[in-house]
Amino acid sequence: ANSSRLLWEPQCQTHLRHLQDRARVAATIPPRLDGHWVSSRCEVRPGPEFLTRSYTFYSNPTRLFKALQHYYSDSDCQVPAYSLLIQGKLRFRKASWITRGATEAEHTLLNVALVIHSQQSIHHLAVHLPLYCLGLGPGVHLVSHRLYELFSAKAEKDCLGALHFSMMELELLRMETQIHPHGHPSKELFLGDVHTDWNQRAHYRPTGYQEPLQNTMHYIHPCPVCALVYRSSEQHPPILPPSWSIPMNLDGLWVSQRCEARPAVLFLTRLFIFSEEQRSWEGTYHHYSDPMCRHRTFTLLASGHYAHMEPSGKIKGATELVFKVTHAKVTVFEQTLVRVLNSSEQGSCGLADPKEMMYCSTKYIKEFLKKVRIICLFSPFFICEQSKCENIPELAGYIIENNTPT
Repeated sequence: ANSSRLLWEPQCQTHLRHLQDRARVAATIPPRLDGHWVSSRCEVRPGPEFLTRSYTFYSNPTRLFKALQHYYSDSDCQVPAYSLLIQGKLRFRKASWITRGATEAEHTLLNVALVIHSQQSIHHLAVHLPLYCLGLGPGVHLVSHRLYELFSAKAEKDCLGALHFSMMELELLRMETQIHPHGHPSKELFLGDVHTDWNQRAHYRPTGYQEPLQNTMHYIHPCPVCALVYRSSEQHPPILPPSWSIPMNLDGLWVSQRCEARPAVLFLTRLFIFSEEQRSWEGTYHHYSDPMCRHRTFTLLASGHYAHMEPSGKIKGATELVFKVTHAKVTVFEQTLVRVLNSSEQGSCGLADPKEMMYCSTKYIKEFLKKVRIICLFSPFFICEQSKCENIPELAGYIIENNTPT
């Protein structure tokens, strides 16, 4: 384990430094959306939902867009359930003052149509989708491969509520162009995240992003999924190649592929070290104030143990685990956060000497997590909302370290 760590850790750390060297990445504000953008993998949304996306944006002055969303019954996107054909208009508003580096927009739906691909989906939609809304009379059943209109702005028809459908993802956008040393530039389009609660999606204004879409003229090679999604239609959804099924083994080091943006305006990179033999883990979360991950605000180092539970009942190939935190340390690089720490009750945290290491009570660290809207320590893979970070396990002690210039 030690030799593996010595071998791989420098490479992971080097990769993180490359992420911070964002001279190779340029963001266009407002983004130039003209063209075709597609998924590069089978995407997973809360629910869970499994889908691929194919979006086309047309040149001004029309500001029209056409979007295809293909939904599947499986986590490999091999069993199509139904497809949605969406048409509408998009208007840019301004640079977002909430999510740095993003552009806010307004979308208007014109038409949304549904095509069903499987008998299982017919039964499911027949229960959840009012047939009268589709104009079907008593005794008339849904059939596959037929186009059903769900929404029409002209006819004032709206059947979208039963599907928890929303295109609020178009209300927050960011486009990045990556310059590769030995290849052509690639373009990625980041659209807003969707709410984890289906009932909130129609009104939720995103503050983070989904998996980026690839531009079909400038994409990261190779991308076999891009080609399949590009050639798809509402009648012929892409069937993705099977993914490799490998045993669950976390042993080693794992690092972020890019500067990550999370809801609640969090920019960060992550580095994990897992030991299967000792069932131990260590996570380093570098938090930044900018979407390029250049200006570090604080670093969270957490460690503990984990246990394998059982295969997931919702996502094929996934495994459920339980994590326990035994130690956590926060290193602060921003004077504002130092003032937050020093505003605590006397004796609990925030010593006067900025060079000292400070042990803080469990009660105080919980308050700190709420103030900076940080991750829940007991779940290193997920960001939770501020109101849900209450049940942090009782620990012996945390360390807060001030690393700001004096």
